[in-house]
Amino acid sequence: MAANGDASPDVALSPGWIAPGQADALFASLHRELPWRVHRVRMFGREIDAPRLSCWIGDSNAHYRYSGTTHVPEPWPGALAAVRARLAHETGVAFNSVLANLYRDGRDCMGWHSDDEPEFGPRPVIASVSLGATRRFVLRHRREPTRKVAFELAHGSLLLMRGETQRDWRHALPRTARALGPRINLTFRRVIGRR
Repeated sequence: MAANGDASPDVALSPGWIAPGQADALFASLHRELPWRVHRVRMFGREIDAPRLSCWIGDSNAHYRYSGTTHVPEPWPGALAAVRARLAHETGVAFNSVLANLYRDGRDCMGWHSDDEPEFGPRPVIASVSLGATRRFVLRHRREPTRKVAFELAHGSLLLMRGETQRDWRHALPRTARALGPRINLTFRRVIGRR
């Protein structure tokens, strides 16, 4: 789905962007090799453990500040080289970082937020690659919260967010009571520094 202006988010979903066998191999490699950590996030004036495991990866200068913490990137694993190159070719964006999140089951989640940190510039392009269990991804308009758009993000899919999406919309990966296996989400970004 692609949309224009403020009416809908400028988002496109490509199911099966990575072939199943390649997606299986990439999931296994990243699950095994990345230095997964529980990060602390600030909510309602206190710090709590994030309900997921994460790893910030990128070029050496791609530092990222989130929830009061500056994240220094881990070096790029070889398993992501082909994905990064293909994204750059298809989007025209030289992504220099990726946030890897590991959702261990349906209880792990991501609350409402926008990827609108100053390091990403005024109109960031976010390329989100999903591996593992299918999860529901929801966007909600900032000024009209009853306006929502939802996607089922399956194994090997790519969700591309462009334009004013981060300015006008928030997104979340809600908890679910369904029995689900693990999911890895890779959100490729371009850190351009603070303005």
